[in-house]
Amino acid sequence: MVTNGLGGYASGTISGVVTRRYHSLLVAALPNPFGRTTMLDHLSEELRLPNGAVRWLSSHERDPEAPQHHEQHLERFELQMGLPVWIYRVDGFLVEKRIVLTYLQNTVYVRYRLLEYPADSDGPPWVTLLLRPAMHFRPHDAPVSRPIDPYSLCLTGNRFEVSTPSSTLPSTASTFLPQPSLKLLVNGQDPTFEFNPEKQEKVNYRWESARGYESHGTLWSPGRFKVTVTADTAAVLVASTESWEVMNAIPPDDAWRYENERRARLLHVAPGALADTTTAELVLAADQFLIAPAGRLEDAARARAQGEELRSVIAGYHWFTDWGRDTMISLEGLALCTGRHQTAHFILHTFAQYVRKGLIPNLFPEGSQNGMYHTADATLWFFHALDRYLTYTSDHETLRLLLPTLEGIIDAHVRGTDFGIGVDASDGLLGQGQDGYALTWMDALCEGWVVTPRRGKAVEINALWFNALTLMGRWVQSERGIESARRFVGMAGTTRESFNRKFWDEEHGRLFDVVDGPGLSRDDAFRPNQLMAIALPNAVLDRARWQPIVDAAAAALLTPVGLRSLAPNQRDFKPNYHGDLRTRDAAYHQGTVWSWLIGPFVDAWLKVYPDARADARNLLQGLKEHLGHACIGSVSEIFDAEAPFLPRGCIAQAWGVAEFLRAWRLTAPPS
Repeated sequence: MVTNGLGGYASGTISGVVTRRYHSLLVAALPNPFGRTTMLDHLSEELRLPNGAVRWLSSHERDPEAPQHHEQHLERFELQMGLPVWIYRVDGFLVEKRIVLTYLQNTVYVRYRLLEYPADSDGPPWVTLLLRPAMHFRPHDAPVSRPIDPYSLCLTGNRFEVSTPSSTLPSTASTFLPQPSLKLLVNGQDPTFEFNPEKQEKVNYRWESARGYESHGTLWSPGRFKVTVTADTAAVLVASTESWEVMNAIPPDDAWRYENERRARLLHVAPGALADTTTAELVLAADQFLIAPAGRLEDAARARAQGEELRSVIAGYHWFTDWGRDTMISLEGLALCTGRHQTAHFILHTFAQYVRKGLIPNLFPEGSQNGMYHTADATLWFFHALDRYLTYTSDHETLRLLLPTLEGIIDAHVRGTDFGIGVDASDGLLGQGQDGYALTWMDALCEGWVVTPRRGKAVEINALWFNALTLMGRWVQSERGIESARRFVGMAGTTRESFNRKFWDEEHGRLFDVVDGPGLSRDDAFRPNQLMAIALPNAVLDRARWQPIVDAAAAALLTPVGLRSLAPNQRDFKPNYHGDLRTRDAAYHQGTVWSWLIGPFVDAWLKVYPDARADARNLLQGLKEHLGHACIGSVSEIFDAEAPFLPRGCIAQAWGVAEFLRAWRLTAPPS
């Protein structure tokens, strides 16, 4: 996967076979209301050799019953500076392919070079490359069976522009906004274009079938480009939704140089990245999630007018947008551990502007200007993220500016806000819950079915609440004095006393997952949520109770790639995450392993066993090996709960990368 800093991306299989609706050479991040849009789905690559032989480098997968018309000549695939490189050996010729997206642009470059050729070549070495682009303009998460629009092709010199008149959506001004066209050009020796439009029917997206979605679609191609590749002259296909002026501002050879220089700077500012290959790989992976949201133009304009920049975090690729919870959990690993403190500053100020009724948004739906606020914990993670930012930067001016917003958040929670989120005056604990909503991070919801509602007082919500109150006491004291801080210190004390009294499960020697649920019920399910009561910087749980919980979690929840979301001996445990949406959601938080949970576990482990840093580092080896599987160079969202722990869910997840990177740095041997 390659990303562009806007939320757009290119993604596919190493072989070139299309298996997901999200596989595309250019998923453009377009202004709202379009959102991320698939623009260039596939590129068939035909190689013609001097002796007349025809070879295929890669192709899409058609009807599974139809014969495949490509051969596999891939000799090697690797990442260089986090960017993909294919090496093909074809009858003595060695051909290299690279892909890069321009940072903060919806432009992709695909470059082919001739690296080696047969020693007995008669005359200057060359091969002819024929490239047939295929497309289906649609929202990137729309069904592949969506009817394909009529396309038109406009040719001016060597510039090709594909558009569709019917691809318009109503804008907020009740006018019609045309979808940007796809602009194509090929650079190289003697490029030509053969106009030969065709529809490629029954393209088989087999992974969509396995997930219970429409799996056969149609692609349209305007024809094919023909270009000669020599030892001295590369061929580059450029595809973009930007203007021609923007496209032409960056010559193809400069596209790689600019991006490699940008990535080199990321490695130079990230502590430890130049000395450790795993850290370097994770720093480049982290960059994929830090974005300037392309869709929210009005918000970006307001931010710039205040001297800020709109910045956020894509929660996961392919289908997640920016989520408040994921952003705040990921902030330290993605932006602070990597030395990108200014980006962290922008992210905190961005979300502070979105606070409504004491809540930050849970998520921004694709193509929407407005956030959705159905979350009980994202706002509490905001306090944690700010604390980590201040630890790294000592930026007291940001604290001063945000303190009134933080006070308003606390007051809203004390009064009670939306979705039943509010403090119980009798014990100082924070409750939440509303029919039809899952408000904690265990938020699977399918066709009105809330899989793990966890209504009541959830263990990690109250660990976060105590952490937020403790931080507020400290911050208010530093800014306004001890008298102003007494309120928050007192609230934190009440919460701590009530937490230790109500959440301790004496029978099992651990914490209840939820107390004071419907009918004052208590849920004793063994989940990783209780680790937050130890792992957070301000731990709400009495120290004497830490070790039995950490030991029990190590025995029942810990796997080589993260923590199970439910212990295997529990009634609702599901060992595998597979099948259609309902089946998957039933398993999502019922045993499925989550990569991000390795971070809180390592925090808790080191608090209990501070001299076992080497053992904690060993707990991360499974995720280190995983970097070479699934989405190469990144961390999957989830895994099956039993061996072989197959990767599932999003192929690249922000908090999985962030918490792995943070834990990797935390467990580094002393220098």
